[in-house]
Amino acid sequence: MKSKTHMLATDLDGTLVGDEEALRSLLKYYEEQPYDVSFIYVTGRHLSSALLLIEEEGLPVPDILISDVGASIYVGKHFNEDAEWAKRMQANWDPVEIAGIVARFPELKRQLLPNEKRVSYTMENGDERTVYQVEEALIQEKLPHKLIVSSNRDVDILPMKSGKGEALQYVIDTYANDNVQVLIAGDSGNDLDMLSLDYPSVIVGNAQEELAILQPDPLLYRATSHCAGGIQEAWMHFYEKMNTEPTPPS
Repeated sequence: MKSKTHMLATDLDGTLVGDEEALRSLLKYYEEQPYDVSFIYVTGRHLSSALLLIEEEGLPVPDILISDVGASIYVGKHFNEDAEWAKRMQANWDPVEIAGIVARFPELKRQLLPNEKRVSYTMENGDERTVYQVEEALIQEKLPHKLIVSSNRDVDILPMKSGKGEALQYVIDTYANDNVQVLIAGDSGNDLDMLSLDYPSVIVGNAQEELAILQPDPLLYRATSHCAGGIQEAWMHFYEKMNTEPTPPS
């Protein structure tokens, strides 16, 4: 991965995946480039769910998979968990106590997950006041955490220093080429922190309204095309000119 000069760090559902024709067009586009692109998948899915989606959609095997909304990082073709990141996530993380607090709020239905790397819920009535009340309760109990709402229904409670943005920055710092050219892509609220990193980023055309809060920025591109089509649109916006600008005279 250190040898690759370009990186696509992308959410899966609703971003890379969701338009089959656009996905195939994007992958063909990358195959035709004179450089190799490193794929980093950054998803809210847990490991086995993400691997199933990769297989079902025929996606390239990523160099690194960030799952559980940034609470887990898996590296290489065998998806070995990054031990240092796992250690960081365990520090001051008490999912049992957190779940006990949230159980006071029946509006939130807990999602069944294969591990306790995060505690996740579905907000059945879409009432954000419940989320504020949960946050206040967790703060009052002095439980370190990060709470993220996405798609107006998904509520993820994570270790304090996790999240897609924190995990992606760690991956770039630890595994990437020092001069790597990055594009970050997302479509919903749990992508907000990684879209706010200091790298070229794209909000795909089918994104959730919750990303409208991001202010205009030269590094943030709002695509009109949906899913992978928006990624290709943004990649050409940021990087195509590198291949088309004439060489300055000597």
